Amino acid sequence: MEIASDELTSSEIVAFLEAHVAQLRSLSPPESTHALDLAGLRAPGVSFWSAYDAGELVGCAALKALTDDHAELKSMRTAPHRVGEGIGAGLVTFVLERARERGFSRVSLETGSEEFFAPARRLYARHGFVECPPFGDYRPDPLSTFMTRAL
Repeated sequence: MEIASDELTSSEIVAFLEAHVAQLRSLSPPESTHALDLAGLRAPGVSFWSAYDAGELVGCAALKALTDDHAELKSMRTAPHRVGEGIGAGLVTFVLERARERGFSRVSLETGSEEFFAPARRLYARHGFVECPPFGDYRPDPLSTFMTRAL
């Protein structure tokens, strides 16, 4: 698997992200869906990477700076037909390494609390994330699980 910085200009990644947002909106009400749109992913302070396997787009992830020492993992997605192949684990490891290189001491994330998101929560826990209170601009939400880890 190759992971590379992505400027979010290809129709392939745009469609991949649109499918991501559509899936999340089908699972949670708008007030509990916190995925960044393309403009949000292109904003200053956000880095975005796409993962390819033999030329096939299989995943993506982003890192959003919250403060000088705290970042948020955003837009984690594995192609649905490739779930369970270690793509998500590879992306989490990659993003955590980039966060360390950039001097962040903490990475946090928000994911769903519904059963659909249980595999994601387990993945994050395997990578050292633990549940925490809402951070940044988030507010308590029974449909959100907040997680964090020190680097």
